[in-house]
Amino acid sequence: MTQRQAVRLTVTDHVASITLVDVARRNSLNPELVSQLADACAEARADPAVRAVVLASEGPVFSAGGDIDSLGKPADDPTGVYRGFRALEALPMPVLAAVHAPVIGAGVNFLLACDVIVAGASATFDPRFLDVAIHPGGGHFWRMRQRVGEQGTAAMVLFGDALTAGEAQERGLIWRCVPDEELGAVVDRLTKRVAGRSPELIRRAKATLTVTRGLTDPRMAAELEQIAQDWSMRQPAFTEAVAKLHDRIKNR
Repeated sequence: MTQRQAVRLTVTDHVASITLVDVARRNSLNPELVSQLADACAEARADPAVRAVVLASEGPVFSAGGDIDSLGKPADDPTGVYRGFRALEALPMPVLAAVHAPVIGAGVNFLLACDVIVAGASATFDPRFLDVAIHPGGGHFWRMRQRVGEQGTAAMVLFGDALTAGEAQERGLIWRCVPDEELGAVVDRLTKRVAGRSPELIRRAKATLTVTRGLTDPRMAAELEQIAQDWSMRQPAFTEAVAKLHDRIKNR
């Protein structure tokens, strides 16, 4: 039997677009989508041409969260549903989520695994785990707290306070709320900026950002950054960038 396509991967101009296309199942966390998402991330990770990744989806719902059919059956590996989240979070290049529609329940975890979230004005964010009597999983509380703090996490998860895209921007859950018709252009602008930079430097910078997330000593963080900065100044990309800057100054 041919497996249905739940995720589509395309690469254009150094940007990998990973799109959830399981519209009939509302891009839920069903086994096919989770498996194909993890595979798409692995393929993007292995492609040396990829410098940025965009997570998007098709259909009237970005993701409906948990798959009803799967939830009713105890899984041999209960953590398997999180393979897609973990694969997204582990990508060494910057990952941007482009949200065009409502995100529900565990679907919010897709976004929390990304570095930056940009949403159209009609998107909404509703982690309604408790409405279906299930405890959040996959590190949802920890990741949500990083974005909206303790009170925001309690309000959204415990009290069921869903956010519009505008409210999500105000509270730090997403980076930008833009008019729906401008979402694609904004995403293109941001990813082209990444794609035009040194891929080695971008990956090193993201790795440093990830490591420093767990540090509490500013001196240790500064030392870690200094090591990476010294490395960057010995790379060909730095020499070329400085030469171009000198040329621009001379030609003013």
